[in-house]
Order: sequence, then C-alpha cells, then structure tokens
Amino acid sequence: MNSYTIINQTELQRVSDGMTRPLLENCGTASHILILVWPQLGDFDSLEYAWWLQRETKKLPEEKLAIRAVGIGDRNSGTRFCEYTGFPPEKLFVEPHAELHHKLQLYSGLNFSLPGLSPSVKAWLNLMLMCAGIGSPGTLREVFRGYKGDRQAPQLIQDDEIIQGTPLPAFPGSFFRFAGGGGFQRPFELATLRLRNMVEVLSNWHIYVPNSTYLTQRGGTFLFDHKGQLIYEYRDPGILGFAANMSQPLSFLSVIDN
Repeated sequence: MNSYTIINQTELQRVSDGMTRPLLENCGTASHILILVWPQLGDFDSLEYAWWLQRETKKLPEEKLAIRAVGIGDRNSGTRFCEYTGFPPEKLFVEPHAELHHKLQLYSGLNFSLPGLSPSVKAWLNLMLMCAGIGSPGTLREVFRGYKGDRQAPQLIQDDEIIQGTPLPAFPGSFFRFAGGGGFQRPFELATLRLRNMVEVLSNWHIYVPNSTYLTQRGGTFLFDHKGQLIYEYRDPGILGFAANMSQPLSFLSVIDN
C-alpha cells in the first residue's frame, strides 16, 4: 500500500477528546493535507517541529492546508505537548506503539544490542549512540549549528521576548544582538530554544515518555493534494534531522499557492 492508503485507513486516539477517529477526518475540504508522523512527543524533533508550525503556518488557512500530526505517547503525553507548544489538540493523535511508523517503514533508529538487555535499556543505549552521531547522520552537525548560528535561517527569538524555562535567569531576546546582530539565527539562539525544550521534557519525563521502548524511532513528513496524490515526502534519517532543510524546515510548503 502507498503512504496515503495507509494513512487514510488509520484510526487513532485524538488528544482533544480522547476519541478514536480516522486520522484524515474533516480534511476533505482542504486543497492540501500535511501529515506529520513524529517520534516520541518528548523528542527534540517533535517539539521543535511543532514550534516551527506555530510560527509559519498561520499564513495558510485551513482551506489551503489541513494539518494532522501523530506522535508516540498516550493522551497525557499529547495534552502536555499541546499545552507547552501551543499545537492544537484537535489536530494531534497519539500512537503508543509506533505501529503507523512501522507501516510507513520509517527509520526505527539504531538497533545495536547486547545479550540480556531489556527493550527499554536497549533503546536508551541506542539513543545515546545516536546522539553521538552513530546511526544518525547529521545530528552532530545540527547540534553545532544551534550554537554557532546560521545566516541562512531566520531570527528565532524576538528582541522583546523574555526567555524563561532554562537553568539561566530570565533574560530578554535582545541579548542575542550582542552575539551578532539581528535578522538571522544568531549564535546560541537555537541552542537556547533546545535547552528550554530539554528542561521541559526532563521535568515531565514520565508524562512525555510513558514507554521508552520507542526512543529511537524517527518520523516523517507527508504532503498530499486533495486527491491523495503525494506532493512531498521526507523521512527522518536521525535525531535533529526532521527536515531536508533545517535552516528553513517548512520551505517545502512553498508548493502551495498562497
């Protein structure tokens, strides 16, 4: 089966009301459908992807683009995720055992094992190796980009924004002007957003990750037209690799006529 057929036949629990509903319900009137199959809802990639969506997709009304996301976790995970990121809970579905990911043949992550390891410990071992770039191409490069800045990426934090939720005292976004000006991603800017995400997840770990078996599972992006024809597809190769162009993760949406 192709990806649209698989997705069209999928029913999952919706975060907003806890009901199990078709993933594509109420998408029929949109000219395009964006399906986001995310890793764990406590994963860096899921949180960062949701941040970009909140920032960029306001330009595309529902009749232009219907968005549905699936993340690994349970309804509690999804509720916390939406509260933190602002992602609409009626557009988020949860998949506790990564079954949709497997049907779509998304990368399950590094699969190194040692005798006697439980599935959970094995997942943690492989996650640590992937964070070091093993079985996760581009991860270290993307980590360094978060610290050194990126002139091909937009400014991420506004000058009047107050940065909170990190181990540092609250400080204004204008602080980043001292690292190189404005109008582009400054040094440490993206790393600060990621640090804030990390503090949020570690402070609520068992909510975000009720089952650590699927820690290494990666996600994918699928854009369809109203007839179900695949317009764009991207399959995550590793951690912090949720887009083909990480400087502009949603640049693929330019195919939609604004």
